[in-house]
Amino acid sequence: MNASTDPLDATGATRDIADVAAVEVITTSAVHLMSAAAVKCGLAAEDDAPEHLDLDEARKLITALAALVTASAPDIGNQHARSLRDGLRSLQLAFREASVVPDAPGEGPGEAFTGSVV
Repeated sequence: MNASTDPLDATGATRDIADVAAVEVITTSAVHLMSAAAVKCGLAAEDDAPEHLDLDEARKLITALAALVTASAPDIGNQHARSLRDGLRSLQLAFREASVVPDAPGEGPGEAFTGSVV
């Protein structure tokens, strides 16, 4: 295996990531955070979705997502930011719905960055 095709080769990985636009890295990272948060909010499509419910973990993921979306919105453009904000808001509302003891308005996950969703 030569250096350019070896997936463990740092030089090849650096070359590959250099070809990816920042907006793609940011949106891909946001989608990963969204997917993980959705599972932790119990929103997975599988029958065992309730088994994955973990609101402590969901809170952390949603807060990280809110920070990423809020900070990057001016740089990634309205088209990308709008869809990320919509997904984020849906997760924030799903978290509130799944929570037995609701947070006060403005105290929910990520709301320090986005403002209250209620």
